[in-house]
Amino acid sequence: MEQKDLFRELGQIRSLMEKSSKFVSISGLSGVLMGCYALLGTLLGYYIIHQPESIALLLGKNLNRPLLFLMIALIVLLSSLVTGWLMARKKARKNKQSIWNITSKSLLFAVSIPLLTGGIISLLFFVQGYYQLIAAMLLIFYGLALTAGSIYTFTEAKGLGILEICLGLIGICFPDNGLLLWGLGFGVLHIIYGFIVYKKYES
Repeated sequence: MEQKDLFRELGQIRSLMEKSSKFVSISGLSGVLMGCYALLGTLLGYYIIHQPESIALLLGKNLNRPLLFLMIALIVLLSSLVTGWLMARKKARKNKQSIWNITSKSLLFAVSIPLLTGGIISLLFFVQGYYQLIAAMLLIFYGLALTAGSIYTFTEAKGLGILEICLGLIGICFPDNGLLLWGLGFGVLHIIYGFIVYKKYES
């Protein structure tokens, strides 16, 4: 066997091993869309803070800003989950793979603990009125979830996770900039990450 053929076979073996040990059905375009959802939510949050009269005209005089922020965050989260799942399923079918396997179960378990912990802490902060720290907590625990789950998916997720954690720590130091940092972390960084994954693995 020639050396060129040997390297080709080794490359194929490595590719098969990566596919069996990593969940690669995550779509880069879904990351872009999730980032767009977050930026739209950030824009709505900006209007609620700085131009509440325009929102009050649509929703009435009794403007409950914390409740509106919670509703926007939940809509962004739900939209992102549905988009990610639908596009991952489409990509898996295209590659003739199952979206629900040992690797995806391991990935789900790895990310669920920090995500649930961060969600519970953020909910407790919301109930107790510590609104300014919620964005920072979400960024930090989301970053922890990404770094934990990067073992089972694209390595770029680890870099994204570290950046999210850094933004969250900055948010603790400067809580008045929580909305801006939330938009940067869940919006801008997600769009950049999505484009990188798409160009590297899908185009």
